[in-house]
Amino acid sequence: MKLRVVVFCIFLMVFTMCPDGIAGGKTPMIDIQKTTERLQDHLRTLTRTIGERSVLLPKNIEKTKDYIENFYQSIGMPVHCEPYEYRNFTVSNVVAEISFCDNPTKRYIVGAHYDSVVGTVGADDNASAIAVQLETARHLKMLKDHQELDIAVKFVSFPLEEPPTYGTRHMGSRVYATKAWKEKEQIDGMICLEMVGYTCHQPGCQDYPFPLMFCGYPKKGDFIGIVGDFSSRSFTASLFKAFGKNPDLPVIKLTVPLGGFLLPSVRLSDHASFWDRGFKAVMITDTAFYRNPHYHQASDTMEKLDYRFMSELVESLLFFFRSHQP
Repeated sequence: MKLRVVVFCIFLMVFTMCPDGIAGGKTPMIDIQKTTERLQDHLRTLTRTIGERSVLLPKNIEKTKDYIENFYQSIGMPVHCEPYEYRNFTVSNVVAEISFCDNPTKRYIVGAHYDSVVGTVGADDNASAIAVQLETARHLKMLKDHQELDIAVKFVSFPLEEPPTYGTRHMGSRVYATKAWKEKEQIDGMICLEMVGYTCHQPGCQDYPFPLMFCGYPKKGDFIGIVGDFSSRSFTASLFKAFGKNPDLPVIKLTVPLGGFLLPSVRLSDHASFWDRGFKAVMITDTAFYRNPHYHQASDTMEKLDYRFMSELVESLLFFFRSHQP
């Protein structure tokens, strides 16, 4: 039995711990305190001013779309909406883009869903990811005036990731990935932000799906995870290497074969829509219900989140994008 578990773990090429980094920490690229405050502001608007963002409340989905769109307009980033019909109302993917040169070699997508489960305000799931998405965009926009990079980045916010639309053609990410596939859009990697704000620090608070709980991974939930499929392994490795430059955010990675179907829980977000269309994609996550006891509960509220953790994720993402020198 033990041999089978070990073989299975090797087959999956599962989580690898990142080095601790240089003693004494790093020189921050961003103002962590200010970023933390801005992340809290986003969560306050999304979960308290707007509240539940489920299919039962289409007006709140519309308000969230408007909030995201208005944010990009406020920082001077080109943005547009790509609407489509769901039942008797309209929803939209919100798409903003920044390019650091005329003909960038690499083109990436940073995606996150902005809806919540029925009956919840969805702080970790998934307002945390929208907040990190927006603040990453803000910092890239500021960076453009000071640094040349060989990249373009699209920020795409998706509706209808949660049940009852999960896994259907109505998911915003499926709509976008299908369109991108038909139009042969260049996507060198899609980064899906899915629940990125919850930490726990008591030994044993971090759980794993079978058989990963036997493979010696961290017992505390103070790390961020990067999950990619086998065809995305080079993209996963490049993100992992860049994240390793931030000693204030531990990171582990997981590479799964066969599109993740052997480990169904790793498919539970918008990256799977891109895997299924043959694009390289990863999910960046706090591991959701393997760590957060408030998953899909009314108790998933903003005061449960770790905003310093989220700010460090913004910084780690910037380490990745800044690695693309011309």
